[in-house]
Amino acid sequence: MTLKGMVKGTRNMLGRYAGKWFYDKGIPFDAANSPYFPPVVSAIQRVGRRVKPPTAYELSGPLLDEEVEEVKKWIEEYK
Repeated sequence: MTLKGMVKGTRNMLGRYAGKWFYDKGIPFDAANSPYFPPVVSAIQRVGRRVKPPTAYELSGPLLDEEVEEVKKWIEEYK
């Protein structure tokens, strides 16, 4: 198999896994056009197998709190 073929197969596998997540959770396909989607994929590529995904608790608690604080700071800059 050529390097190009291997990359194509890996990209297809990534697409299949991402697709399963989108389908299972009813995530709108347009979410893939979000400017935040490519950085998620890049971050996953960088950390590899060393890091476990965030839990539902982390996403709905501490990580959400951090995002809220970041947005508040951003809003303050424009007041």
